Amino acid sequence: MNKRSLALLLVLAMMMTAVFTACGSKTETPSAPANSGQPAQSAAPSETKTETKTETNTDTKKEENHHYAVDSDTVVVATADEAPSVTARLHNAAEAGYNNNLMYEGLMRLNFDLAPEPALAESYEYEEQADGTVLWTFKLRQGVKYHNGAEMKADDVVASLEEAKVSPDVATYAKAFDNVTKVDDYTVTMTTEGPSAALLYDLCHHGNAICPADLIKSGHDFNTEPIGTGPYKFVDWKISEQLEFTRFDDYWGPKPAIKNIIWKIIPEGSARTIALQAHEVDFVIALDTNDADLVESDDSLATLVISSLSHSWLCINNEKEPFNNKLVRKAMNAAINKEDVVTVAYNGYAIVAPGQTPYGQLGFDGTGYDFYDLELAKKYESESGVDLNGVSFTVICSDDTKRRAGQVIQDNLNSNLGMNVELTSMDLATYLSETAAGRFEGFIGGYNSSEMMSFLKGVYHSSNIGASNKTRINDPHLDELIEKACATPENDKREEILKETSRYLNDLCCQIPLYQPKSLCAYNKYLSNITRNPAGRFWIEQWSWE
Repeated sequence: MNKRSLALLLVLAMMMTAVFTACGSKTETPSAPANSGQPAQSAAPSETKTETKTETNTDTKKEENHHYAVDSDTVVVATADEAPSVTARLHNAAEAGYNNNLMYEGLMRLNFDLAPEPALAESYEYEEQADGTVLWTFKLRQGVKYHNGAEMKADDVVASLEEAKVSPDVATYAKAFDNVTKVDDYTVTMTTEGPSAALLYDLCHHGNAICPADLIKSGHDFNTEPIGTGPYKFVDWKISEQLEFTRFDDYWGPKPAIKNIIWKIIPEGSARTIALQAHEVDFVIALDTNDADLVESDDSLATLVISSLSHSWLCINNEKEPFNNKLVRKAMNAAINKEDVVTVAYNGYAIVAPGQTPYGQLGFDGTGYDFYDLELAKKYESESGVDLNGVSFTVICSDDTKRRAGQVIQDNLNSNLGMNVELTSMDLATYLSETAAGRFEGFIGGYNSSEMMSFLKGVYHSSNIGASNKTRINDPHLDELIEKACATPENDKREEILKETSRYLNDLCCQIPLYQPKSLCAYNKYLSNITRNPAGRFWIEQWSWE
């Protein structure tokens, strides 16, 4: 048996390049070169840590100067979209992921530099078996409490990971492991078919969060009463209005400084900005970029700008005519001016997506990707055998930014190819449900992932048709490439497979990449310890009032 250490495995896990900038007023991150075939090689930054404050501010004058939305025990967060679920497994939505990070934890978690590290697992090791499989052993933290007071143990891990395997929205993140077994109350094992580069990242996904086994087996409704081990516990959900959370005082980790979190739903961008300036909210997750100058001129506020790994696109249903024709998709891609989309939709707070995979992740390759080129668009249309003049289809938009992007797309496809595009608005939960079921022709959406393997599995693997593979592409060679990458632990070899996959996707043109947005947040300047990584993870449990 060849037994490898934790340190060696962590080296394999350090795969990501991420570029970001955070600021107290306004700081912009460098834009990616428009025609770059490779991501810039920049070292991941170190997190700036400050001491967490836990005392309550009782000074009346300070309360007035700080302009809290509620008080010094509370932070009110404004967001555009409502989470479709507060469970760990019945969704794959970024908006719900924010709430999941408050309430749930898994065996592993992604750190600030996007590398997996132990969370509810205290340590782990792995061992090659004679039959070629790999046995992974996880030692659990002892004394970890759930929000209902019960202690987290091995039975809970087994039940949670078994449930993840049969939950359609997240099952793709539970495919790498099998045979999850309790050894004792604080030890579990699982196997992978061979060496796995994906396992530790998959165990960081919210779909593999650990919940009480007895509640899972009893059919407990986690969407009404979510129970996890996270730093905050659920209080209330007023549909279409707000969610409330309060500090979990028996949390196993550092005690959060802020006692109460209110998650307020404000769909309209300008309304979120007005609420922030009026100090009715303390933090805006997605500041409307058209309001950036307005907020940055307000001395009571601060902004945070981060180059995101989120990849956004015009998703086309590849099962419907004429979009099942690759050359039609390529003609549409070349007929859309992405620079104009970025200007109108994001006021410049984004980069033009330079390929079918996220720029900045290990394995990105822009070779073979087509940018805006009207002559090329006409050539593809001619070669497709389809006259696109007069072809009509509907594009779903779930927020103001997407609708602005849709207006540019609408104009471009009409002016350049004679296509008729109708834009329709839909709330996030309905949009997610309809698009997962394939009941659409086009929509503007995106996918946020911490590394390329998760992105490829979620967006393009055929096993996720009906879930997050919304182009509904079913290509055996593509599946084979993705699976081969996930089974290759050596960084350099995996990178070459991922690059080959990127190039193959650029040729398939399953969808029309638009932009990678810069994440723009704004908040009360007295709120401190604000950090966010390029994958979109906040550490709200570290926030405090100055």
